[in-house]
Amino acid sequence: MNAEGVSLVTGSVADEIGTCCLVLHTHLPWVAHAGAWPVGEEWLHQAFTSSWRRVIEVCERLASEGRGSLLTLGITPTVAAMLDDPYCLTEIHRWTGNWALRAEELVANNDRQLSGLGRFEYGAAVECLADLEARWLRGGSPILRRLADDGIVELLGGPVAHPFLPLLDDRLVAHSLSTGADDAELRWGFRPTGIWAPECGYRPGLEETYASHGVRRLLVDGPSLHGRTARAHPIGESDVVAFGRDLEVTYRVWSPKSGYPGNGAYRDFHTFDHASGFRPARVTSRRTAPEDKAPWNPMAAQAMARRDARDFVEVVRRRLLDLAASTGRKALTVAAYDTELFGHWWYEGPVWLEEVLRLLPRAGVRVSTLDAAQEAGHVGAPVEIATSSWGSGKDWRVWAGPQVTDIVEAGESLGQELLATVDSHRSLVRNPALDQLCREAYLALASDWAFMVSKDSASEYARSRITTHSGRFQRLRLAIDTDPLEAAEIAREYATLDGPWGHLDARLL
Repeated sequence: MNAEGVSLVTGSVADEIGTCCLVLHTHLPWVAHAGAWPVGEEWLHQAFTSSWRRVIEVCERLASEGRGSLLTLGITPTVAAMLDDPYCLTEIHRWTGNWALRAEELVANNDRQLSGLGRFEYGAAVECLADLEARWLRGGSPILRRLADDGIVELLGGPVAHPFLPLLDDRLVAHSLSTGADDAELRWGFRPTGIWAPECGYRPGLEETYASHGVRRLLVDGPSLHGRTARAHPIGESDVVAFGRDLEVTYRVWSPKSGYPGNGAYRDFHTFDHASGFRPARVTSRRTAPEDKAPWNPMAAQAMARRDARDFVEVVRRRLLDLAASTGRKALTVAAYDTELFGHWWYEGPVWLEEVLRLLPRAGVRVSTLDAAQEAGHVGAPVEIATSSWGSGKDWRVWAGPQVTDIVEAGESLGQELLATVDSHRSLVRNPALDQLCREAYLALASDWAFMVSKDSASEYARSRITTHSGRFQRLRLAIDTDPLEAAEIAREYATLDGPWGHLDARLL
């Protein structure tokens, strides 16, 4: 072992003690033209600049050293669309330029600490601007496709608009999945064989729909497999395998009550210098008032991230050894998180991630994507999975609990109206008005809205988005029934605001 306690093991594959899969889920709702500050497009700007781009850079740096099969990266069709959308990219560029200007103003502050923070932020903003202008403004798909083609990451897809699939009619489930797979093929050149099902939501029978759309693997939460996460498991009699999040490992990083990001050295997410909008403080302690928090020290925080990375590697190593002792074979552990944890919620997260990916192989742990783990044989006996999710209580309460009953009932009614309208106007000729009707319905059915209401996080915004898309749906549906020419005009109007997934074809419902 080295000075920090991590076993720096090198050797052949036979020396490896097990496999670790890191899985990241990249998602935001569609926010273009739907509010900017403090909610709406601001989410996209912050997520891209502080998290998504930095995680991609980590993967690219490690790839330049000859490393591959680093992690499994879920990119929802909504995020993929926004990263290719000219309007969204222009607004990200504009926001990043303003970031640099705000930082430049802070450099002149008489407060030495704030002036230093300004210099730090200015350097980060200029670096981000250069990267944007060099490649991202041409679209994110070529960057993501290159990582997948070179075997650096496995890309996961998903259904369009990220609905909570267990609550949808089977026809809508199938259509949203096939449209999402088509979207991935158009952008990346292939149809992903793995998905991150929205919210890890599951109900018995969904695996049949997954299988019919070429899905070979998906992620569920550990309790869905009763904690048997040391291997993936086929679901029932299907060929679809479920990988379970190993909560004993996952929660070491991020849990409802503890985890590395709460360390006093890390940048405090909730404390602002309101004049500049930057975060000047470190966590200090959970009991310290914002005005009393100590200044953030980037170098000290990065050192802590590397220390916590070493701790995590030791956690993984011990877990794999324990699993091997109990099962009699080399085991698997899957740690899965929202991508935004790394850089947005936890500023030092990308530093931690890169260090973990470097240290795991030295500790005798094989780093793998989910597809490589499946091919390597980390698959056990079939299981039956009950209704579940990765939300509070590991059931559906966040997306179908009493606090969102009205949303669930309205969503069910909207789905039935969509199916009835498409069926009554079905023809061999593609109808852009029906396509936009379907698009508005899916945007109203996004799982994000119920989550925000249940968690009392931007709940007014969530309800306003449901109201907006449902209202557009009803106006368009009425026109489709009564005046096809007006319907076509309305559809063109709405598509300029909310026109992701231009290939979406309502005839396939």
